[in-house]
Amino acid sequence: MSVQWFPGHMHATRKAILERAKELDVVVELLDARLPGSSANPLLAQLTAGKPTLKVLNKQDLADPVRTEQWLAHYNAQPGTRAIALDASETSPAKAIIAACRELAPLRGGMAKPLRVLIGGIPNVGKSTLVNTLKGKRATKTGDEAGVTKVEQRIVLADDFYLYDTPGMLWPKIVVPESGHHLAASGAVGRNAFDEELIALELLKVLQGPYAALLEARYKWGWTPEAVAAMKDEELLFAIGKKRGALLPGGKLNAQKAAETLLTDFRSGVLGRITLETPEQFARWLAAGLEAEARHAAEREKKLAQRRGQYRGEA
Repeated sequence: MSVQWFPGHMHATRKAILERAKELDVVVELLDARLPGSSANPLLAQLTAGKPTLKVLNKQDLADPVRTEQWLAHYNAQPGTRAIALDASETSPAKAIIAACRELAPLRGGMAKPLRVLIGGIPNVGKSTLVNTLKGKRATKTGDEAGVTKVEQRIVLADDFYLYDTPGMLWPKIVVPESGHHLAASGAVGRNAFDEELIALELLKVLQGPYAALLEARYKWGWTPEAVAAMKDEELLFAIGKKRGALLPGGKLNAQKAAETLLTDFRSGVLGRITLETPEQFARWLAAGLEAEARHAAEREKKLAQRRGQYRGEA
């Protein structure tokens, strides 16, 4: 299934970022450590092109530590980019972020040339919670629904360090289907933009290979990881529903309740430390998605050309 979500306030955010980019020194992009590739916003990269970037892999305590190291290495190898990992237990995230930003813009600093930093990220990535921690008090609203923050805020983290917080923003068209599935599973997409049962099934396809043992540990079916990995996703969702009382009269699955159970367990971290993608996997998906998008664009242009030709012929 295709997942797309770009409500009206995100258009305003795009315009605000484009205007703010003219005077920025560093861009901090908050990523979900469970889906670092899918949660990296290509629109934010486009709007702030050429600016040094700090990638912050947030919620690292929920992510697979081995894959987190892979993603940190991947981003740190890119020019003009630094990457660090944080989670809610970090006692001084402001120090880590300020230090990394100063490394990226060594010529800025002091009252005459304060460091101007924009922090952005997809909805529900934990940005508001992080900003509150950086500020040292409840500076922004937080919540588990996508799109809580709606306006830009300026936060002074040091006398010469200005942080501009922007609302969570996706991008107008998600061309990588796997990214759409992962974003929906993480809660970054509004609930009206996807079918929870289908997203739960897609999530199971990802989990039942590398994380089959975690599924068994959570739902206690009494199966080996190999048996879990070999099952169909529909069978696994039924097994979750059976274990969690999500069956209707006659033994039929309440698919909505079973899907909600799995998604809640994933989002809360009770399934264990999981990362849905590796840098290599995401690179393959992105290449395939861009190729498919180029093919569709060429087909659309061909059809438009045929229609123009037909119109001229009729005239």
